[in-house]
Amino acid sequence: MNSKNQNSTLKTFRFKRFVRKSYSVFNSIHKAVTIGVLSGCALMSAHAASVNPAEGVIIQTKSDTIPEKELDEVVVTASKAALPLNMAAKMVTVITSNEIERAPVKSIEDLLAHYSGVDILQRGPHGVQADISLRGGSFDQTAILLNGINLTNPQTGHYSFDIPINLSDIDRIEILQGPSSLVFGASAFSGGINIITKKDTKSGASAKIESGMHGLFGAEARGAYKARNAVHRLSAGYKHSDGYIRNSDYNIVNLLWQSSFGVNGANIDMQAGLNDKKYGAGTFYSAAFPNQYDDTRGVFASVKGETHGKLKFIPQLYWSRHYDVYHLFRPGTPDLPAWYTAPNYHRSDVYGMNLNMQYASRWGITSFGGEFRNEGILSSNLGRAMREKSGNYTKWDNRSNISFFAEHNFVFDKLTLSLGGLYNYNTALADTLKADGFYPAVNASYRATNALSLYASWSKATRMPTFTDLYYSAGEHRGFAGLTPEYTQSGEAGIRFRSRTLTANVNGFISRGDNLIDWVFDTGRKLYFAKNTAQTTTAGVGADVLVNAVQWLGARQPIETFGVSYQHMRQGGTDVGDNNPISSYVHNYLRHKFTASLHHRVVRNLTLSWNFRWQSRAGSYFQYVDLVRGNRVNYRPFSILDVKANYALRQLNIFANINNLFNTTHVDFGNIPQPGFWLTGGVSYTISD
Repeated sequence: MNSKNQNSTLKTFRFKRFVRKSYSVFNSIHKAVTIGVLSGCALMSAHAASVNPAEGVIIQTKSDTIPEKELDEVVVTASKAALPLNMAAKMVTVITSNEIERAPVKSIEDLLAHYSGVDILQRGPHGVQADISLRGGSFDQTAILLNGINLTNPQTGHYSFDIPINLSDIDRIEILQGPSSLVFGASAFSGGINIITKKDTKSGASAKIESGMHGLFGAEARGAYKARNAVHRLSAGYKHSDGYIRNSDYNIVNLLWQSSFGVNGANIDMQAGLNDKKYGAGTFYSAAFPNQYDDTRGVFASVKGETHGKLKFIPQLYWSRHYDVYHLFRPGTPDLPAWYTAPNYHRSDVYGMNLNMQYASRWGITSFGGEFRNEGILSSNLGRAMREKSGNYTKWDNRSNISFFAEHNFVFDKLTLSLGGLYNYNTALADTLKADGFYPAVNASYRATNALSLYASWSKATRMPTFTDLYYSAGEHRGFAGLTPEYTQSGEAGIRFRSRTLTANVNGFISRGDNLIDWVFDTGRKLYFAKNTAQTTTAGVGADVLVNAVQWLGARQPIETFGVSYQHMRQGGTDVGDNNPISSYVHNYLRHKFTASLHHRVVRNLTLSWNFRWQSRAGSYFQYVDLVRGNRVNYRPFSILDVKANYALRQLNIFANINNLFNTTHVDFGNIPQPGFWLTGGVSYTISD
């Protein structure tokens, strides 16, 4: 039996076992959801529509329950039903396209580092690799979505941002803080980041080119074509650098195609993309090996439909595949040790389908539906042994996640109350007493005035171990196949103020995590082991203020906007305190983070943007000297100032970036020095009908 047939047989056996052990009610629900998906696709042309994406026009119908005065608000996905931001009952940060254009950054990861509620552990800059976490969680606990499609990597969260997106493609980024399993699925343990691309309504094109120190070169091109009832978009991007230190060079290619159709008034959105990276990985995964190298490639495709009217059907189908060839010694490295025979090969696959049905009434919006998601891996290092080798792959694993959800948003003039929950089942847990469980969420928002609102929420979430957590065994790291899922529950409350001149938010939160997965150093065996830690409690407060000086002081003065934000967290638990382990993730969190931004005019058409951040991280690491482990050191606070100058002349923009203006020496992750002073510049040009 070849490996392909073997995998197919094993998958069939696991599914049959799941069916036998499932309760009959879940079989009934599963059938209903499957019928709903097919019905949703068939009925897409039968429902009356209120949106034509090709025209970019939104028309209110009598079934809409959101008051008209809220329509100027940004609509966010903080619940299963999209609501205006001031109705959202959770902490949501929205990064707009204007903020992205002003920021002195070259990737989404660099951009997110300028926001106090986000922790960025950079290994390589400019989108090479970064671990992104929210509210003290690990990078594996943050769900990453592109236009609502969950592209979180099941092999490891290190690769969750290997997605084909250029900064010029983005309309906005929504950062949802806290457990969000009901909204984004079970993997949204500590929150989710939803990247939403531009929805062009007419034909046009744009291009950007830049270069700078360390052999940096980048180019982006983007075009949109509007047909009678559709808009097609295609973008491409390329980035290269010789590297700021030894073995830190990179080559990154992005390709993204998107099409939006209006079919008898219903919406159909299709997208597909390719992300290809090759980069020197320095001391990314082990400080004892400075010649590591990574060659990755990610592809994905999805289709989403949406009908309109009192009863909406929103079905989605998606697939993603990620290849990873990891070299402990970069190709071409001389005098390789005899024990090193070959790189590690990995291929992870994710495919899924989900259906969100929404019914609007005088009492609000009811959402219900389900999702099927399958995650699999073929590897030379991760998984269970295959009977027969398949190419470079000798190991494999596969699991399916099935979830059902229901939520109701009561929408009144002053109050929004959301009640809902998600039931989750994972086939990898079929032989345990608890295959998974129910994860409720309660959210409320009270609008005291048109500008001031108060919100509070409580929710629970879970996360399965990644395949790396379960199986990785190399160098100083040992995974553990007996890991169990993580669980958390969290509560938060806050006050939000939004007016033409001032946007402000103050919030506080507390979360309790059980069975959190961490890689902890064993001083006796001199190895890092994956383990479930005991209960850990994280509490924090945050505040941010953004002032629109043009609206406040008038257009004649030079300042356009300025803002500050701060977040503070503390953590406690059985593995903290006297024990104080060398923790790779759980106890390595940002205790303090402060950011400030200023955008102002210098002369006509010439503006400057200043972005400052200061942060202090908890935790420690072993410092390596000449590839030998030395003393244990604590993370040191540091501050960074970035500046962007932009000269706008009609459709032409000329810009220059200075990153790390004062050449601060710093690390985000132990033993991986980050770039110092880096000067780049470029030009962009836009053509539109």
